Amino acid sequence: MKILLLEDEIMLNESICEYLEFGGHSVNSFIDGVEAYENIKSVSYDLLILDINVPGMDGLTFLEELRKLKIHVPSIYISALVDIEEISRAYDLGCYDYLKKPFHLKELSLRLDRIRVANDTPKIHLRLSKNYSYDQEHSVLLFNKEPQTLSKRQFQIIDILARNRGMVVDFEQFRIYVWDEQIIDNATIRAEINRLKKFLREDIIINVRGMGYMIEK
Repeated sequence: MKILLLEDEIMLNESICEYLEFGGHSVNSFIDGVEAYENIKSVSYDLLILDINVPGMDGLTFLEELRKLKIHVPSIYISALVDIEEISRAYDLGCYDYLKKPFHLKELSLRLDRIRVANDTPKIHLRLSKNYSYDQEHSVLLFNKEPQTLSKRQFQIIDILARNRGMVVDFEQFRIYVWDEQIIDNATIRAEINRLKKFLREDIIINVRGMGYMIEK
C-alpha cells in the first residue's frame, strides 16, 4: 500500500515508517499538515495515517479540506486525545479507524490488514432497498438492475448518501459536495432532496430531524 503519514513526533514518525516499509508498504511521511496537504493534491495514496495535533494544519482539518477537494482515501487517526467530541468529529469526517497513543505497531499493522482486505474485495452494487442498488465502480443508481436517469445534482445527492450508508450526511456536507461550497441555506437543500424523493419509486432517503439525511445500511 502507498501510505501518507502525518505525525510530528519525530521518533514515532520514524518508527512507523521503518515498521511499515519493512512490511512492504511505501510511506511518504510529514510532520506538518500544510506540507502533507500540498503533497496529496498531486500524489495518490491508498491510506492516510493522521495525527490530530500537528503543526500547520491539524489532522481533522486536513481530512476536512480533502473532502472539499473530493479526495476520498481510507484514513486512520492516531492520537493521544480522548475527547469524545474530537473522536466523533474524526468519524463524522469519514475516518476508518482510531488508535489511541501509545499503541503497539503490531496493532497498527492489524488495522492495515483489515483495510487491505476491504480494498481487495471486488466492487459490488450497494443494496439501498428492495429494488434500488448503487454501482460504486461506475457511479450509477439502478432500479431492478436498470440504470436510472438523474440530474447532476440528484446524482451527487445519491452518491454521497450511498457511499455513506448508515451514517447521517449533514447539511454542511451537502453544501460542500453537491453545491461546491456555495452559500445555500438548509431550506434549499431540503427542497432539492424532497424533489429527488418524489422522483424515486421507493422511500430510501430518511430525514434525520435536525441533523440531515441518510440511507440505512
